[in-house]
Parts: sequence; structure tokens; C-alpha cells
Amino acid sequence: MSDFRELANAVRALSMDGVQKANSGHPGAPMGMADMAEALWRGFMHHNPKNPKWANRDRFVLSNGHASMLIYSLLHLTGYDLSLDDLKNFRQFGSKTPGHPEYGEVPGVETTTGPLGMGIGNAVGMALAERLLASEFNREGFDIVDHYTYVFTGDGCLMEGISHEACSLAGTLGLGKLVVLYDSNGISIDGEVKGWFADDTKKRFEGYGWQVIEIENGNDGKQVRAAIELARADKNRPSIIICPTTIGFGSPAKAGSEKSHGAPLGEDEIVATKKALGWNYGPFEVPADIRSQWDATEQGAKLEKEWNDLFASYKAKYPELAAEYVRRMEGRLPADFAAKTKSWIEQLQKNADPKVATRKAGQLALDFFGSLLPELVGGSADLAPSNLTVNKESKSVLPGHLEGNYIHWGVREFAMAAAMNGMLLHGGFRPYGGTFLIFSDYAKNALRMSALMKIPTLYVFTHDSIGVGEDGPTHEPIEQISTLRLIPNFDEWRPCDMVETGAAWSYMIERQDGPSAVILSRQTLEQMNRTQEQVENISKGGYVLKDCAGTPDLILIGTGSEVALAYHAAEQLEAQGKKVRVVSMPSTDVFDRQSAEYKESVLPKAVRARLAVEAGCSNIWFKYVGLDGDTLCLDHYGASAPASLLFKEYGFTVENVVNKALNLLK
Repeated sequence: MSDFRELANAVRALSMDGVQKANSGHPGAPMGMADMAEALWRGFMHHNPKNPKWANRDRFVLSNGHASMLIYSLLHLTGYDLSLDDLKNFRQFGSKTPGHPEYGEVPGVETTTGPLGMGIGNAVGMALAERLLASEFNREGFDIVDHYTYVFTGDGCLMEGISHEACSLAGTLGLGKLVVLYDSNGISIDGEVKGWFADDTKKRFEGYGWQVIEIENGNDGKQVRAAIELARADKNRPSIIICPTTIGFGSPAKAGSEKSHGAPLGEDEIVATKKALGWNYGPFEVPADIRSQWDATEQGAKLEKEWNDLFASYKAKYPELAAEYVRRMEGRLPADFAAKTKSWIEQLQKNADPKVATRKAGQLALDFFGSLLPELVGGSADLAPSNLTVNKESKSVLPGHLEGNYIHWGVREFAMAAAMNGMLLHGGFRPYGGTFLIFSDYAKNALRMSALMKIPTLYVFTHDSIGVGEDGPTHEPIEQISTLRLIPNFDEWRPCDMVETGAAWSYMIERQDGPSAVILSRQTLEQMNRTQEQVENISKGGYVLKDCAGTPDLILIGTGSEVALAYHAAEQLEAQGKKVRVVSMPSTDVFDRQSAEYKESVLPKAVRARLAVEAGCSNIWFKYVGLDGDTLCLDHYGASAPASLLFKEYGFTVENVVNKALNLLK
């Protein structure tokens, strides 16, 4: 039987060799954290390498994702579908071992980490999901939801602001099954961090309400094991284990130095390091006896079988609960979802309020969808009364009461978005979160990660334009609509009224391959009249709202609050004998995915006189209006004044739309 250090050295050796072969990467952190990893993965982790999606597995998040060779080595050694050839192909095009861990690309990787601190935010969401699911589905004698979330993090993650946001909330909510192991090696790219990171981490996390466990040596597997035992014993507080380690542990020339952080050690130094560690094997060579001690397939199958037996008994006693749990963990919508939603939207068109802010329309949509989907868990970054994200089914999640479905994230936009990603990745929930559109910038990196991971997180961004009014340019979004449209695989919806808002929510919920945001107005908007065919075409992202006989002379394109403006301008132009088509385009992203035939039917190439109207940046619209078209947009910041005055001052009037249209027709 090998000792802990020798088993950890297998991780060190594979990490060194992988980085060296790629001639790129970060060997120092995996070498420093190898003992921590051995202690956790061999001593405590409940997982099944042959079924990485087993519902009750422990979740492991490598927040300092640059140390990716650590997790790749662990997955390979414990029996996941990650071969030695995959490790040899580290950081190469098309490989299963990219430079930073990527969800969906690597079996066993729970989330995409790269931007430092992001993984901590994800992990808080995973731990929260575990607690909420447990409170909903567990019954006496049947703890079918019972697992831990473990995080490895480094100095860089704890410097990032998101770690403060996320860890503060985790402490407030008492997420006792969240365990963070902090690789305190004191080194970053620039060198020794004491010159720019002198926080008292112990006091900081005690202030958050965490259990703080300090050990003397994070490179001592026995100390790490004892600390994890203490962490697991406290079910009422999240725990952080401060593990002082040596970056590049074992390297005679580069241990303890930034020289081992982000570059290969070099062939000669690897030989010297392996000699110093007593690792007498060649590149990528791990002896069979060490491999057998790392192999977790038999134990993983046993753990999953025990859970399956428990769940079978649970299903026999609580068949409806069991079926609902399976449905939600598989991410399936109820069988009657589509039919009920279609009927509801049809009723909206018949009975919609003639004047309603789309943020209020969004709340009415949440009332409906919340009654259909218990997995729809919402929240707001301290703006619930303004975002209107609370619905009739909402019950607040608060300290000591972790059985609700509405999360008060506090003023923590970034952590909210990252934790929502974690909740969705955990399974069992479709989280949505709200803030003002202007503050989507705070959350942008997490929005980008949800798009990269192709997960259907839901975002609600209200107060969408200069319609914010007196709060002024600091709160009036100008470029935010366009920047969200620039995120690949991210759907943005800016509906013009109650019906478009309901249809947008329906489409967002049904989408499974990426995130979506609905962008809503503060001010009331006019309800548009539609045929049933037009209602159905909302889901195509853009459609003809008002048409003319024959080929149009002009096409007006609008979104959100500007659709009614375009509609009434078209009426005036028609009175002057012009043939005008009005296109409502609530989602350019979805419209762009339609067939060429459909797009031509909405925006025929023969009609070159086109005017786009939107109270935001103009850049995106030239794609639709072409070189012969024009825009009525806003490419400068707003001002503090009543919204009605601002719209008039900046030209968002029927009269100005008519004048611009006539200029196009000259």
C-alpha cells in the first residue's frame, strides 16, 4: 500500500508531463495542491466515474481553473472517460483537455472555470441547490438529496470581488455542506502576493459566518484529511480550510516561485523534480499498483447502487415525489407545458391590459409560469420591487428557512449570475435573476460563461432605456442592449407589450441549449393588435406586425417601447399615400436563426428603404437596414429628466420617425 505522498506524486507527475508536452500551461498549482486533492478524492468524494451525472454525487469545483492538469489527472486516475492520450493532448485543438476545465467537453467537470473566482460563485449555487432540493424532496428515512460541494481555490480567486459577494451570501444562508479548500501558496503571476494581497483571510471568513479551519501544512495529506472531517461535521456553516502549500512542490529550482506558475518546468527540471520526489518513472508513466489505489470505479458503483436502492424504496412510498424529482433532474418540462402556454398566450392577446409596463407584464408571466414549474426559482439583486421578479408562488429563502423558491441575492449581481449557473448545473432548477439592465455589466462574465456552457439560465433586465428618466445617465442603458447581442449563443428579448413578453418567457423556458435575457421597460407601453398567426410568429424573433398592400415602399423596424412609435408613424405615412410595413423584432438573435425564406418574407431584399428605431446604440441595426437605410437610435449618454421629455429631446417622436422615413423615400 502506497503512502499518501506517493499517491499524490502521481498527480504531480502527470501534471508536469502534460504541461511539458503541451509546452504551455500551469504546473505549479497542481503540484502544490496534489496532497489536498489526494486527501479529498480518495478520502471523501462520493462519485461514480462510470456515471458522471449520478444525481447524488458530490460536486467538485476547481475554481483556480488554470490548474486544470490537476483535475484532468484526477479524472484519469479515478476512472473517468479520460485516457492517457487525452492527457498527452492537453491544450490541443479538439482535445478533451482544454487549457481550462470546460463543462460539456470533459466528463466529470462540473462547470467551466477560467476567470478566477467564478468557480466559487458556481459552487455557492450548487450548494444552495442541494439544500433547496433536500428541503423539498427528502422525507424521514429518505435523504435522497445528500451530498457536498467541494471547491479548490487560490489566492487569485480570493482577490476577485466575486468571491466576497458569493462567500458573504453563503455564510448568511448557512450553507453547511459547502467546503472550500484554499491553496494558500502566496504566489501569483507577478510574484509574492504579500505586496498586494495582505488580507486576513481567517478574520474575513469568520466575519462572513464561516467555519475557518487552519492547518500548518497543506502538503501533508493527514492534516488535510483531519481538516475535511471537521468541515463536514459542521452542517450549519460553510467551511474554508486554509492550506499553506508550496507552489511547484518538489521542484528543486522552481518550488515556491512564480517561475512554476505559468510555464513548463523544462525537461531537465522535471527529471530533477521526479528524482527529488522519489518518482522513478518516465513521462506519463504511473505504475499499476498506484493506479489501482486511485481507481474509484468499484467504490463509485457501490455508492450509486446504495443510493439507487434507497431511491427505489422512496419511489415505492412516494411515487409522485419520485417522478417529479426525476423529471426535474432530467430538465424535462411537464408534458402539458406547451399546450397550457399556448392557451395562456392566446388569452393574453384577447384580454391584455391596453397600457402596461413590460416589467409588470413580466411579473404576470412569472405568475403563470411559476404555477406550472416548481423548478422556476427566482431572485433579484436587491431590486425585487422594481424588477417585479416576485410572483404569486414566491417564498423567500432566508437564513434558517432554506425551503423557499425566491432568493434575495442582495446587491451582488455578479455572484447572483454565477450562482444561478451553479444551480442550473446542479440540476433540479431553472433559476432566473433580475437587476436593472445597466447593471448587467457587473454580471457580464457570468452571462458569458452560461453562453459558453450552453446552459439555459434565465435573466430579467428591467429599466431598459432613457425611460428610466430622472435617475440619469448612470442608470440609463445605452450600449447594454447591443453588448448583450454580441455574446454568442445568448438570446436577448426586448418585447413591446404584454403578449410579446409572455411569448418571450415561453420561448426562453423552452430553450435548452443556452441562456436568455428578457429586457423590460419601466414605463407603460401600448398593447398591439395581432392575428393568431402574428402571435405565433413572435417566437421567430421578428415578424410583420403591420403590413400594406403589395410591396412596401418602406419598412420600419422596432423593438420594445419603440414598436408603438413605429406603428403610429406608419399610420401617418399611410395617410400620405406611402406603403409601409412595420416589423417588430423582439429578438434579433432568434430572428437570425430563422430560414432564409422566412427572413426574406419579413425583410424582402427588394425593399431598401428601411428605418430601425430603438432607444439604444445603432451599430447592430445596420445589419438589417443596409447601406441605404437609416436608424433612429441613441449613440450618446442620456440625462437626468422626466422620461417623456428625454424621448422628445432625443427625437423619439412619431413626427421625427415620419420625417426620417420621408427622407429615405426621396
